[in-house]
Amino acid sequence: MSVIDTSDDLRTTYAEPGEAASKKLMPRLDGHARAFIALSPFLVVASRGPGGADCSPRGDGPGFVRVVDDNTVLIPDRKGNNLLDTLGNVVADPEVGLLFFVPGVAETLRANGTARIVTDPALLEPMAVRGQVPASAMEVTIRQVYFHCGRALIRAKLWDPDTQIEKGGFPSLGRIIADQVAGIDADEADKRLEEAYTTRLY
Repeated sequence: MSVIDTSDDLRTTYAEPGEAASKKLMPRLDGHARAFIALSPFLVVASRGPGGADCSPRGDGPGFVRVVDDNTVLIPDRKGNNLLDTLGNVVADPEVGLLFFVPGVAETLRANGTARIVTDPALLEPMAVRGQVPASAMEVTIRQVYFHCGRALIRAKLWDPDTQIEKGGFPSLGRIIADQVAGIDADEADKRLEEAYTTRLY
């Protein structure tokens, strides 16, 4: 098995990037990036910590990520599983990567920078939903941002409704947890999840 283990070998395996790809990296958010974030209801946060690399989804209504200025965004931490994987990673290592999605748009927005966890009420209260103020927010100082071409999403047919599997085509999360954790009842787990999804999103 051939393995690439040097930067030189990696580069010789691929063609050189085009001029547009090389020059599209920006040091700050421009109007297009701001508009994309305002339309985005979903992003993935990549982080790393003592346990290694990790990625985690974040989602809410379009524009839930607040643009503070050209180099700063605030991501509210809504209710979740309380494992605190991403937040714990940020405390240990502030380097993060963000990948923003807009439904129906093939391109994505990537941003890299450093993060910190903030709890200032003046920052959190404007991000309340249904009267629920987030416990914290991730403040990301962006040093690099760029739009990523849509080939991956086009190949995946991500926004094509015809590619969605039918309900029941994959086991419920309650069933999965019951198969993985001894003593868990699948039906009860599904009921708790449904209750969380309908009454405890915030």
